[in-house]
Amino acid sequence: MELALTNDQTAILDAVDSLARPFASASIHDAGFALVSDRLDQELADGGFLDVAFDPDLGAGSAALVVERLARLPYAVEVAASALVRPLFPDLPRPFCLVLEGRSTRPIRFLKPGATVIVVGKDKVSSFTATEDQVRTEDTLFGYPMGSLLVDPSMVATTTHAVSPEVLTTRWRVAIAAEAAGLLAAALESTATYVTDRQQFGRPLATFQALRHRLAEAQVRANGVYWLAMKAAGTLDAGDAALAALHAQESARATVYDFHQFLGAMGMTLEHPLHLWTYRLKALISELGGRGGQGLAAAEALWGES
Repeated sequence: MELALTNDQTAILDAVDSLARPFASASIHDAGFALVSDRLDQELADGGFLDVAFDPDLGAGSAALVVERLARLPYAVEVAASALVRPLFPDLPRPFCLVLEGRSTRPIRFLKPGATVIVVGKDKVSSFTATEDQVRTEDTLFGYPMGSLLVDPSMVATTTHAVSPEVLTTRWRVAIAAEAAGLLAAALESTATYVTDRQQFGRPLATFQALRHRLAEAQVRANGVYWLAMKAAGTLDAGDAALAALHAQESARATVYDFHQFLGAMGMTLEHPLHLWTYRLKALISELGGRGGQGLAAAEALWGES
C-alpha cells in the first residue's frame, strides 16, 4: 500500500483547505445540534471536489481524502455519499440519502424534498426522488440535518439500477469510515486544545497522566480509522471496507464519551463546538446495521458464509 500522497492528491487537498478556510470556525450559539452551510455545499459542487472519484486517475482513494478533510469542518455537508457512492449513479442529482430496505423508518441524514434516495435491498438497488409529501424534517440530537420518510419505499415508484448491493455497500462503508476519520481527528483536536488551555489545581488538565493516556488511546484509534479507511478506498475490497467501518464505529463509541467528559461541565453545553463532531459520530455509529452489521460483513468477506 502506497502511503505517500501523489502530487495530484496534495494539490486537491490544498485546494480543499483553501476553499474551506472561511468555514473552519463558526458562531455556534444559534446553531443547535447541526450546523449547515448552503454556500459551502455549492462551492464544493461548483469546484468539482465532489466529482473526484469520476476521474479514473484519482478514483475512490482521492475522494476519501476529500471526505476525511471536509469532515473536520464544524459544518455538516453531504459529501461522503456524493463523493464515493454517486459515481455509481452519474445521472442522479444530489444530495444522496442511503437507506437499507426495511429500515426506512429511521431518521435519514440529509433527507429533504428533492434528495435522491438510494434504497439498498438484498438483491437490488433502486432509487427515487423524495417529494414534499414524502418527507418530514426532524429535530434530533444528531449533528446532521435529518429527515424521515413518510412512505415505505416499497410503495413508491422507483428506478432499479444495474448496481449490485455488494458494490454499493462496500462504497457506503468506505464513506462511513472516511467521514468518521475526519470527525474523530477534529473532535480529538478540539478536546486536546481545551485540556491544554484549561487550568486545574494550578496546572493544565493535559498534564495529568490519566487524561494523557486516554487521549493517546484516542489518537491511536483515530489514526487507525484513517488508515483503514484509506486502504479500503484504495482497494474497494468488501472485507477491507467492512473492517474499516467496523473500526470507525467502534472507535466512535469508545471515544465520544471521553471527549465530553474531559471538557467537564462545558462538554454538556452547546457553547463549545465539540458536539458538532461528536454528535455526527453518534449518528454514524448505527448506520448500515451498526457494528454488528459490519462485523458480520467482515466475517463473510474474509471467511465466507458458514
